[in-house]
Amino acid sequence: MAELKPVGRFAPTPSGRMHLGNVFAALMAWLSVRSRDGEMVLRMEDLDTQRTSPEYAEILRDDLSWLGLTYDRETPPQNQRSAVYDTYFDRLARQGLLYPCYCTRSQLHSVNAPHLSDGTYVYPGTCRNLTEAERAGFHRAPAWRVRVPECLWAVDDLVQGHSEWNLASDCGDMVVRRADGVYVYQLAVTVDDGEAGVTEVVRGMDLLSSAPRQMYLQSLFGFPHPDYAHVPMLLAPDGRRLSKRDKDLDLGQLRRRVSPERLIGTLAYCAGLIDRNEPVAARELAGEFRWDKLRRDSIFLDAAELI
Repeated sequence: MAELKPVGRFAPTPSGRMHLGNVFAALMAWLSVRSRDGEMVLRMEDLDTQRTSPEYAEILRDDLSWLGLTYDRETPPQNQRSAVYDTYFDRLARQGLLYPCYCTRSQLHSVNAPHLSDGTYVYPGTCRNLTEAERAGFHRAPAWRVRVPECLWAVDDLVQGHSEWNLASDCGDMVVRRADGVYVYQLAVTVDDGEAGVTEVVRGMDLLSSAPRQMYLQSLFGFPHPDYAHVPMLLAPDGRRLSKRDKDLDLGQLRRRVSPERLIGTLAYCAGLIDRNEPVAARELAGEFRWDKLRRDSIFLDAAELI
């Protein structure tokens, strides 16, 4: 039987121009799929309509085209899929896995709450077993959480290797819908990837802890688990993560100063994919791409060297 072709995806948030970290993750996703003659899907992750816009979505499409990172189809943006998410939310409710949570932001980030090494909190189950009378005492709309089991989820990542996660102790019950009715990242991404037939998820290693969360939801919804590849973070020379928030060089600036081949060649060289820092087109890299070439630790890049 012939091996099924992989289906990968770009899933940018249209809240601004792509920065170098976004470009790097997109390049790795594209190379992995194209190296095996697979299909690439584009999806705009715009759940937060206050921060995102159709104008930025169009700019992102143009930036991907400039980089040579083509895609084969685009799925509907997340802000148009609330009715779809409703059906999966209802499925969780029918399984008896949902409950309302009235905790405030300050309570969730209390110093008394358990925290992981990265500073994120582990939900202590405060609202898990409230009685109907206790719930009636709150006069505000609740968020909704899904109960997680006390069991291990193994993630065999193509870059970061094997890890095991106990959702009960590593994150606690997950929010799947906010108090304002907006669905959260974990549920939306799980549904979107599952319905699009995505078989490989490539993203930054800061999202590694999302893999077991999404694997749990995949099991509840009947979706197969995709392969995961959490690529190293791109850091400035001082160790700071490159991001939109810190106003690091984005494609709006870079496109005026460098060619796409120069940008891609530098990223590929810093990642260990090629031996010399020289301009190269994405399509020229696809034929020789292998995950075992990619370094696992953080990648330091002085963006000023590109200009």
